[in-house]
Amino acid sequence: MARRIVICLNTNYLILGLVPGSKEVAELLAWSDSGESFCAASTAWYEFLCGPVDSAQVSTMRGAVRSILPFGQQQAQEAARLFNETGRRRRLRVDAMIAAAATTNRVPLATGNRDDFAVFVPLGLQLVGQE
Repeated sequence: MARRIVICLNTNYLILGLVPGSKEVAELLAWSDSGESFCAASTAWYEFLCGPVDSAQVSTMRGAVRSILPFGQQQAQEAARLFNETGRRRRLRVDAMIAAAATTNRVPLATGNRDDFAVFVPLGLQLVGQE
């Protein structure tokens, strides 16, 4: 029996997971068919809700996401570590927060922005999808 995992969805998976025919939809369906379930970092969920999205789209994606991972003290400490150890580049602040949610919850992150998140891989982030 295959091991079931939870996959943390980055903002682009939340958005493009609603676009029929997108690579993200195909991957989400394949993962779901394999028994995987999904979560999202509260930071990514916030970005998604900033839209533009309508209530039906929010409801659809909320139905696909099992949980929204909170951003508390542990995640803040991890995000600061990731941000500081990768050169304190301003453009990585939010990405460090999303990466911290995945690493502190020990779940892989699905992102279409692999280049942006690659700097966090040597620090413990695991990436899946769109290789």
